[in-house]
Amino acid sequence: MATVINDTQPGFYPNPNGSPVFPATAFTGPILSGNVISSDGTGTLAGLGNTYGTQNTGYVVTAQTEVVTQASGGVSITIPAQSQILSITMMVTTVWSGAATTFSVAATAGTTAATAFSATGIAGGTLGRVSISPTTAAQIANWDNVSNSTFQTGGPTDVQFLITSANTGTGVGTLTVTYIQGINNAS
Repeated sequence: MATVINDTQPGFYPNPNGSPVFPATAFTGPILSGNVISSDGTGTLAGLGNTYGTQNTGYVVTAQTEVVTQASGGVSITIPAQSQILSITMMVTTVWSGAATTFSVAATAGTTAATAFSATGIAGGTLGRVSISPTTAAQIANWDNVSNSTFQTGGPTDVQFLITSANTGTGVGTLTVTYIQGINNAS
């Protein structure tokens, strides 16, 4: 059974998981950071505080995180289309229990995307950090450019992750996805 997790709600106390107690600033992104936005053509590197020289702006790394339970799993995190996923980790805080202590991480956006993002049989039976990595060409393409690879039909769309456990149990973990929004890689 999939459970939709609450949206981020800054500025409320008591604040729900994943929401800051203080109001936050939201950007539609992607966010670029640097002090030289356009190169001046000289090839000179900018000095401290200068705004001229070789362009040095870069994309800001973003992260989303959600608490997931073995019993309910659920829809966790939605990544914007054309982003690049840098890492997916699960911090297992209470071990997965029962006959099978594994879970899977997949995308809910269509059969093809689910296959491309799927990572099955991940061990949740031990406390600590579990890293999830792409292992097939389709997975790598979708991490490199979310929902924009050649197998995606209908054009790029956001991708939402679904956590599914092999069986019901008492496991709890925090899923975190770090990504660069809207970089639109095409390697």
